[in-house]
Amino acid sequence: MSYVLGLTGPTGSGKGIFSLCAGDLGFNVIDCDLVAREAVKKGMPALSALTKVFGKDILLENGELNRKAMAAIAFSSREKTELLNKTVLPFISKMVTERINGDFVLLDAPTLFESGIDRICNKTVAVLAPADIRKKRIIERDGLDVSAANARISAGKPDEFYRENADKIFINGNDIDSFTKTVKIYLEDIIGGNFQ
Repeated sequence: MSYVLGLTGPTGSGKGIFSLCAGDLGFNVIDCDLVAREAVKKGMPALSALTKVFGKDILLENGELNRKAMAAIAFSSREKTELLNKTVLPFISKMVTERINGDFVLLDAPTLFESGIDRICNKTVAVLAPADIRKKRIIERDGLDVSAANARISAGKPDEFYRENADKIFINGNDIDSFTKTVKIYLEDIIGGNFQ
């Protein structure tokens, strides 16, 4: 039986560093964003469901998902983001569950709680970071302008949501070395049987 740790947090918080630490320590890291990309490939049931809800404008001429068009709609309001999640998350959750194997598994899942997949986790953690740092990170990472970055941050859940739902919170500010060290200590405790 695998020990499953659920990882979540808002965009730009630095969940990727946490995932890298877990992978270095031997966790089977399941990147739910990558699973989500697979779920909405041409011919997949999730893409059909999205098209029914959001219309054919979210498709390219070849029938594949137009990610830019989908993002523009989905991140235009919190309601649209929730509609996107409600439509696609059941498909993603099923695919993720099928990939759980190994002694220690990390589910890197931005929508861990919204999808309900937190129910299969032994523990859940959230990575948070100050809004200005998050904005800078997603502008650099995704090549967004300031208004698109602000829209993406606004469409997400507030920090309070993660504080109320996660078993443990990690703050990832500017001191990456300190953050990495703290994460590794926590993960080593899990591997050592000191479940927190």
